[in-house]
Amino acid sequence: MPTIIITGAGSGIGRATARTFLEAGWQVGLMGRRQAALEDTAQGHEAALILPCDVTDEASAEAGFDRAAAEWGHLDVLFNNAGVSLKGAPIDEIPVADWRNLIDINVNGAFIAARAAFRIMRHQDPQGGRIINNGSVSAYVPRWGSAAYTASKHAVLGLTKTVSLDGRPFNIACGQIDIGNTLTDMAEKMTRGVPQADGSIAVEPVMDVSNVAKSVLHMASLPLEANVQVMTVMASAMPYVGRG
Repeated sequence: MPTIIITGAGSGIGRATARTFLEAGWQVGLMGRRQAALEDTAQGHEAALILPCDVTDEASAEAGFDRAAAEWGHLDVLFNNAGVSLKGAPIDEIPVADWRNLIDINVNGAFIAARAAFRIMRHQDPQGGRIINNGSVSAYVPRWGSAAYTASKHAVLGLTKTVSLDGRPFNIACGQIDIGNTLTDMAEKMTRGVPQADGSIAVEPVMDVSNVAKSVLHMASLPLEANVQVMTVMASAMPYVGRG
């Protein structure tokens, strides 16, 4: 039975993706800070492994990865999904403490999780595996007032490319899914109106989160001889190119 660890599995994209993989017959490690939320995601499924930890804490995260590897005997995929956003604001109105917290989760957490998965995949027998990072369309086209979030997703894109290259000798593939306007708690505000580049407030189109979950499942199900380097999945009519 194939195995995957999903970070940020207690809500939103992580929860929907975890349930999709469980329904597809995978063993799924649910990683996040809130055990009750992870248990809610699992819904009592026998193939779900609850891994409460903080991905920004190296010791906590590595303990979670090691527990999964010991339980399963191998790790096939990491969906590096945990992340946060901030309310839109000009850079001088973004508190430095908020910047640091976001970078700690979105960048440091992604690095720590990828590092732990890479270590296991490199040394297991048979060698190899796949890491899928959750990026954003903001990695290419920023939204107004998103200095912290956009910078973090540019960093994730750099992480994806370098891990993809570094993983070649060890049969470790690394790709990224860039998501736009998925209807989760984080994006619900878009249905009520969000600031646009021209200063107006507008409702934006959104898509169902199942579209993301199915896309991640497709990426994860490929043989290791093939890799989706970058996939963009977005609401068809959302502001994207030029954010206009």
